[in-house]
Amino acid sequence: MFAVATVVAILSLIPLGFILAVAVGSGWDEIVRLVFRPRVGELLQNTLWLEAITLPVSVVLGVALAWLTERTDLRGARWWAALLVAPLAIPAFVQSYAWNSVLPQLHGLAGAVVIAVISYLPFVYLPVAAQLSRLDPALEDNAASLGKAPLAIFLRVVLPQLRLPICAGALLVGLHLLGEYGLFVLMRYDTFATAIVDQFQSVYNGPAANLLGGVLVLCCVALLGLEAAARGDRRYARLGSGAARQPRRHPLGRWTVAALALLVVTAGASLGVTLATLLRWLWIGGASIWQLDAIGAALAQTAGLALAAGAITTLLAMPMAWLTVRAPGKVQRMLEAAHLYVGALPGLIVALALVSITVRVALPLYQTAATLVFA
Repeated sequence: MFAVATVVAILSLIPLGFILAVAVGSGWDEIVRLVFRPRVGELLQNTLWLEAITLPVSVVLGVALAWLTERTDLRGARWWAALLVAPLAIPAFVQSYAWNSVLPQLHGLAGAVVIAVISYLPFVYLPVAAQLSRLDPALEDNAASLGKAPLAIFLRVVLPQLRLPICAGALLVGLHLLGEYGLFVLMRYDTFATAIVDQFQSVYNGPAANLLGGVLVLCCVALLGLEAAARGDRRYARLGSGAARQPRRHPLGRWTVAALALLVVTAGASLGVTLATLLRWLWIGGASIWQLDAIGAALAQTAGLALAAGAITTLLAMPMAWLTVRAPGKVQRMLEAAHLYVGALPGLIVALALVSITVRVALPLYQTAATLVFA
């Protein structure tokens, strides 16, 4: 497991090696000119505001929704859970396109935060809901027997046990915010990812885009450090296997209407607006837009690449996941960081790195499906 995780980590460092090679080739004077300028400071400020607002909102909303579906007597909880996960199937730029069609006034930081929250909320909801479903209810029962109120039990008993899934989900959201492009272009909010693509379109493979990618890597390292500090070194342990029974579901009572309103608003914002907009444009376009020969070929190619990449990615991620759970430590953290930082890079940087390498040392792999799946 360790050997496989190490090999995957080394391969994951290819884009970083490409960025460092560009930096070395550019020279220190060019680095100073391109990196230490007001535009980069503006992009950094935009990124900090985006992360500082989106992450807390996503965490609070994700935990609240997970609690409603897993620990209350909410009717149709399983259906609501499916609706809350469904936005993962909709690309963030499609969400932006739909909302931009309905409410063009929504843009800038406010628009970016709204679309980011509804697009990436499942990354927090899923691990928190999974953890809530398997917590030992005996701890909560013991707290209740000591006279603790429900809110105190949640804050002092349940919430500390959600620290790890909250950190994991927030990290995924943060990494996606660093690397997302289409969402922020449509919301007219400049980030490092949008600036990198703009630089690339201006000057193909110019040093400015790659050096901005280096700044993005530093942002990713800072985010990984914050997540590691929040996660800490403490681990949960218990002597027995815990209670096999399901936790008691709390009655919503007078909060039923408010809970349903929260669920309806969340599902409507993340699914309803997008589906309604897409169906409207399909209806307006009519049957003439369905060029089945082109659409069919694209769909088949997309499905094949998705299945291949999904299967291979899952297999390669399992050794790292095993080490994270069974053998945590400093080496494991370094390997994990080598895996995770790529999630903060725009696909363009990864593509440039692989194009440069295949052209120079592996020309038969240039622009092949194998290279795309590897990316």
